[in-house]
Amino acid sequence: MNDQIFETVVTTVAADGQVHVAPMGVRYRDDGIVLMPFKPSTTHDNIVATGHAVLNIVCDTRVFAGCVTGRKTWPTCAAERIEGVRLACALRHVELALAERRDDVQRPVLRMVAVHEVTHAPFAGFNRAQAAVIEGAVLVSRLKMLAPEKVDTEMRYLQIAIDKTAGPEEHEAWDWLRAAVAQHQARAQERSS
Repeated sequence: MNDQIFETVVTTVAADGQVHVAPMGVRYRDDGIVLMPFKPSTTHDNIVATGHAVLNIVCDTRVFAGCVTGRKTWPTCAAERIEGVRLACALRHVELALAERRDDVQRPVLRMVAVHEVTHAPFAGFNRAQAAVIEGAVLVSRLKMLAPEKVDTEMRYLQIAIDKTAGPEEHEAWDWLRAAVAQHQARAQERSS
């Protein structure tokens, strides 16, 4: 398996029609796309229940920051060949069908195959602030696992890219992330007092 991981956003729909949006690192293989969601996982459960997902390639990093800070509702459009939705802001989307599932207590492996893909807008490239927001979102998703000092050090370093290259969207996303870190640290201090 190619160990290179690409940060994307996966949209799934539950059997009852409830949409779920989740940032997820994926691995591309010659014969498809590999997802390895942690359990418990709504993404995992939805894919197993319906057999489908949509991979969204986005440059609006507010989606990444929003999902890890409780902002999980984003405008969507119907998928074209599967029962599902894509993000309206997706530059490209790939509609996926479940081809193979290898269960695991912590991280099952879901091998997906593309059944349809469309490019909606050109990709101009990431700026450093967008990369910083994605890294910040990963940190926020792991606040319970990381030492506060590590989070502070990483956030200070990422702030440099925000200060130098962020536009309004990246500033908004960064503010959400900083607020989530501050809230987590305040709760931790309250518990230790």
